[in-house]
Amino acid sequence: MKMNLKYESFELKLKEPFTISRSSIDTKKVVYVRIDEGIGEASPSTYYGENEGTVKAALELFRNELGDDPLEIESTLEKINSRIAGNFSAKAGIDLALHDLIGKRLNLPVHKLLGITKKEIETSYTIGLDTIKRMQEKVKEASGFLVYKVKVGVENDLKMVEAVREVTNAKIRLDANCGWDLKEALKKLRVLEKFDIELIEQPIQPGNLEDLRIIRENTDIPVYVDEWLMTSKDIPQYMGKADGINIKLMKCGGIREALKMIHTARACNLKVMLGCMIESSVGISAAAQIAPLVDYVDLDGNLLISNDPYSGPELKNGKWILNDLPGLGLKQVQ
Repeated sequence: MKMNLKYESFELKLKEPFTISRSSIDTKKVVYVRIDEGIGEASPSTYYGENEGTVKAALELFRNELGDDPLEIESTLEKINSRIAGNFSAKAGIDLALHDLIGKRLNLPVHKLLGITKKEIETSYTIGLDTIKRMQEKVKEASGFLVYKVKVGVENDLKMVEAVREVTNAKIRLDANCGWDLKEALKKLRVLEKFDIELIEQPIQPGNLEDLRIIRENTDIPVYVDEWLMTSKDIPQYMGKADGINIKLMKCGGIREALKMIHTARACNLKVMLGCMIESSVGISAAAQIAPLVDYVDLDGNLLISNDPYSGPELKNGKWILNDLPGLGLKQVQ
């Protein structure tokens, strides 16, 4: 019997406005995707040309490609990719739901299904742009974490980082979200080196590989790329231009493509971060299944919302602890 596809919208509510260098939000519309008893999540980003409406339209295109056997996931995803370009969060919704379905039918968690050894997963906690005082308060309120990712890319961001460092000895990562140009990046990174920064993510606009190379060669802070690095095909161009990449399920199309990206990055001598959008525990738990394979983890999207309808891995002392529930390891919150 052909697999049955259903989907529904859900509005995630942020605990407080989440601000980066180019935007600020206080809610996020996601689409839950159900294939038989499997569940996935699409968390679209308008920055990549997706929204709630495009996700639903794409899902309708995908409906007739599902077939009757979830174990034929490779051919199913190949058919979906051939129907329409882009629309990666919609594709991720299908990919996640199929992995959850397979795991539930075989009574195996997805990490075991994929042959991944379970371990504790240290995640960063994101400190969005705000007043300096509020950014310090956010760090204190999330005092159990071992690493913080601080958003930068605005005029007074050096003072923000200095203020965060004043209230924590934990590791600090930075994310400019394309907020600097070459001159500003070089100037600010020289100053930021004294704050013991673990890495800087997307310092400049994507596309200018020569400027990225110049930045990498003139700072001791490792440089990672994120924006518009979508799939494994995009990775080889960053050899010698960056130190690592940031993979997001919602940006690449799901678990299957994320695994390809990890292996491609390794072949290109690039390190790997696994990140997220603002998502519920459905998306975060899916990413956590493959997190033991990467170097750095930034899976905190569900921690920033107040109405998560699901629970997944347990968070303990700044680390995700995978469970052994079948599929994505989810429970619905009553």
